[in-house]
Amino acid sequence: MEPVWGIKYDAVCKAWLKSLLFLKFSVWAKLPLHILHILCSVWCALSNVELLTTVKVKKALGVRQYHVASVLCQRAKVAMSHFEPNEYIHYDLLEKNINIVRKRLNRPLTLSEKIVYGHLDDPAGQEIERGKSYLRLRPDRVAMQDATAQMAMLQFISSGLPKVAVPSTIHCDHLIEAQLGGEKDLRRAKDINQEVYNFLATAGAKYGVGFWKPGSGIIHQIILENYAYPGVLLIGTDSHTPNGGGLGGICIGVGGADAVDVMAGIPWELKCPKVIGVKLTGSLSGWTSPKDVILKVAGILTVKGGTGAIVEYHGPGVDSISCTGMATICNMGAEIGATTSVFPYNHRMKKYLSKTGRADIANLADEFKDHLVPDPGCHYDQLIEVNLSELKPHINGPFTPDLAHPVAEVGKVAEKEGWPLDIRVGLIGSCTNSSYEDMGRSAAVAKQALAHGLKCKSQFTITPGSEQIRATIERDGYAQILRDLGGIVLANACGPCIGQWDRKDIKKGEKNTIVTSYNRNFTGRNDANPETHAFVTSPEIVTALAIAGTLKFNPETDYLTGTDGKKFKLEAPDADELPKAEFDPGQDTYQHPPKDSSGQHVDVSPTSQRLQLLEPFDKWDGKDLEDLQILIKVKGKCTTDHISAAGPWLKFRGHLDNISNNLLIGAINIENGKANSVRNAVTQEFGPVPDTARYYKKHGIRWVVIGDENYGEGSSREHAALEPRHLGARAIITKSFARIHETNLKKQGLLPLTFADPADYNKIHPVDKLTIQGLKDFTPGKPLKCIIKHPNGTQETILLNHTFNETQIEWFRAGSALNRMKELQQ
Repeated sequence: MEPVWGIKYDAVCKAWLKSLLFLKFSVWAKLPLHILHILCSVWCALSNVELLTTVKVKKALGVRQYHVASVLCQRAKVAMSHFEPNEYIHYDLLEKNINIVRKRLNRPLTLSEKIVYGHLDDPAGQEIERGKSYLRLRPDRVAMQDATAQMAMLQFISSGLPKVAVPSTIHCDHLIEAQLGGEKDLRRAKDINQEVYNFLATAGAKYGVGFWKPGSGIIHQIILENYAYPGVLLIGTDSHTPNGGGLGGICIGVGGADAVDVMAGIPWELKCPKVIGVKLTGSLSGWTSPKDVILKVAGILTVKGGTGAIVEYHGPGVDSISCTGMATICNMGAEIGATTSVFPYNHRMKKYLSKTGRADIANLADEFKDHLVPDPGCHYDQLIEVNLSELKPHINGPFTPDLAHPVAEVGKVAEKEGWPLDIRVGLIGSCTNSSYEDMGRSAAVAKQALAHGLKCKSQFTITPGSEQIRATIERDGYAQILRDLGGIVLANACGPCIGQWDRKDIKKGEKNTIVTSYNRNFTGRNDANPETHAFVTSPEIVTALAIAGTLKFNPETDYLTGTDGKKFKLEAPDADELPKAEFDPGQDTYQHPPKDSSGQHVDVSPTSQRLQLLEPFDKWDGKDLEDLQILIKVKGKCTTDHISAAGPWLKFRGHLDNISNNLLIGAINIENGKANSVRNAVTQEFGPVPDTARYYKKHGIRWVVIGDENYGEGSSREHAALEPRHLGARAIITKSFARIHETNLKKQGLLPLTFADPADYNKIHPVDKLTIQGLKDFTPGKPLKCIIKHPNGTQETILLNHTFNETQIEWFRAGSALNRMKELQQ
């Protein structure tokens, strides 16, 4: 029985209302408004719920009715996570801020606008203009993976603050090398990285940060299972943090210095994102998977088409995608340069929340659903439409994630381009595609091959996304099916996806092809071999191709031959999106921060080769930058992998001086077409980039880097900004920057500058010297002047643009954002 006042309430509040319905309507109609308000408040208090807005009176059809339709009786305290029972979801504040902003803007809002603007530090006074204004935001939480957490925690320690101000976690997933198999590789990693793991565990305990031990799983899968929820604003020190958009949150990858700001309780700055809408129609079926959506979109937008924007998926096709499938799409949105990606809250998310023990969050989200979906008629800066019913399986690569091909056509393209057709290794899993559904669909393909006596022709590896996924696919038989096909189950970690792969089947420089369900395929990323042609696709397509052993195989049309000589065609895989039974959590791998950390110590040995306490960078001296030497003029693509390689270098992520020995060793020098070979302007000898930079630093020679388009795309690693700063850089001048890297450079006191005229890139030669003028009058929106001094004595003057605001200019003047934070504390 529904009460006549149209009250919107949860189940608890409903029970109390029903208990009072013995009163006749005529009695209620005579009650004064303030008495009715008091009664509603009493119900809410007794029911452990809270009244968020006042009761409104409405006259309709001449009959006095009490409408509490705008009263949201919300559970008073729903925890963000069962690991943090005293940290609560604040949809009431989100609603309040959204209403303030909607009234100001007087227009329908996109979902991403609701969540972002709903977290404004000052919703009433904040300037809001997409693509221009800088927003000051209050994120709900911070997540850090172990490779970036080392520098983030070292910076937090330097801040002198006693505790983090928001819920924060560290996840050990990057330092486990794939070599022999899950258990053996995990034991080896714990032994090799004991010093780092101990530092992170003790730092977490001292400063109030939750610690997920090695073997727990990949950060993004752990976040999806435990911490993401509809409407959350989460920042993470990994570029694939947007994975959480699959649960309706705005989850953004950042550098460690940004994480320090949030952990310190300082409002976090983000340039107001534009919004790209992707309207999905139709429904997924057959071999087409959620991965194909983002592979298609990457082909449309390219690796920089999403820069400065949030990609917002909407439309009737959304409901045909599982929650973890939505996460896959959002995860790989990092490869198009997007700030993040997000899906609207729906029943697929509710189902996932309930299955992962968070039904209370789902129920709360139901009450606030209007704020967790876009407004009808909202405006997108760009709109793309994808008909899922017409979408075909895709495979992207090699060497870049935006080179899209239908699976049916990639074999012909490979033959034409001279790419190796034989597939040496197929690899499934990673943070992008390691869900229960992913593993189930791959196992469904494997079972068909096994029924005909076949195994993989290629080597085959499986990376579970988390301990929970590993334990559940072991229990339900998926893992054994994949082993029977010839697969090796690796540790619950990033592994080959980030270059943590001790690959033995080829020699460096040997031309070969691999197919993965990963998200990124830059040159040398997976195995440090520049001749490895890496393609990204869905787990089920990887499995089918590994069985066939060639890029020419199309599972939709082509036949395989069983051991009995009979031909057969693989049927499109089908699998449950979630297990029928509850998830098996596996081993307990979480360390709660203690309530009292006063006796906790964090030690960093001065002789350690893995960890190094940070020294403050020098302040700006108040002068223009005169006669800067060019360390390298980069030719073509230069990702953070080129600037600060991963793989074996990950072990030095906590030691700035040691890891600086990989500075720009992957970048191609335009002067000679070689990597890690630049001219020393003093000795005129060619040598490694880091050695030349150290020579300049030793002799007091300040230097710059000249870059091409989308410089710094890829990972969020701030080491790509810390290393040049440490070795004496003063500016990075390019045609354009990737978002995270540009911010990271600013945070470390460097000048990321862009050519006002991109053609000016061609005016600068590696032997020139540059002078940057205008720093004494450094102001937002005002270009700086650059004088190019050629060896023959001639000069040219060009303009350099920047995106600094007033706060960021203070970072530059102080020498870094951390220096500026300390100044403000004094």
